[in-house]
Amino acid sequence: MDLLSHGTAIAGIEMKLEVVVLPTSDVERAKQFYTTLGWRLDIDYDGSDGYRVIQFTPPGSGCSVIFGRSLTTALPGSVKGLHLVVSDIQAASHDLRRRGIAVGAPFHDPGGIFHHASTTKLEIGPNPQRKSYASYASFSDPDGNEWILQEITTRLTGHIEESDKSFTPELTALVRPAEAAASTIDGIDVRPME
Repeated sequence: MDLLSHGTAIAGIEMKLEVVVLPTSDVERAKQFYTTLGWRLDIDYDGSDGYRVIQFTPPGSGCSVIFGRSLTTALPGSVKGLHLVVSDIQAASHDLRRRGIAVGAPFHDPGGIFHHASTTKLEIGPNPQRKSYASYASFSDPDGNEWILQEITTRLTGHIEESDKSFTPELTALVRPAEAAASTIDGIDVRPME
C-alpha cells in the first residue's frame, strides 16, 4: 500500500526549510536593512569573481535568508509573502518601527483561514478575539521583497480539542474533518493505540 498517496509521510524523513534566497539590487543596502532588523549575520563571503553570499537568520528561526551577487536570476523585490511568526503582533510591529522599519497597520481577514491577497477583503486591526494564526502586519525590504508578520499564540498541530478556543471557527471547522480523514486509510482506523 502506498501511504504517501493517502497523505501519510514516511516515518524518519524530515524536511526542514533551511534558506530562502532573496533577490536584491544593492547588496550593501540589503545588508544594512537586515542588520537593522536585529537579525544575526551568519556569513558574509565575498569571492574574487564577484560572487557574494550574505546570510542572516531571524531571532529564534531555524531558517535563514541569503542574498548577494550571482545567486539568483529572480528580479529584485519579486519575493512576496514570507511569513515571520510572532507571539504578539502589536509588540513586534512596535519593535520594528522603533528600529526605523516601516510596518503597515495590523490587519486580519474576517474569513479566518488565512489572509486574502486582495486588501479589499481585509480589515484593519488584529483579529478582534486575537485568535492564533489570524492577525498580520507587513513590511518590505528596500528592494520590495515582502514580509508578513503572523501572530501565532497556540501552534496548530493537526488536532484541536473540543474545548480549545485558540483558533477561528473557520480554521477549526477545516482541521477537525481533515484530522478524521487522516486517521483512516481505505476505511481502516490507523490512529496510534493509546
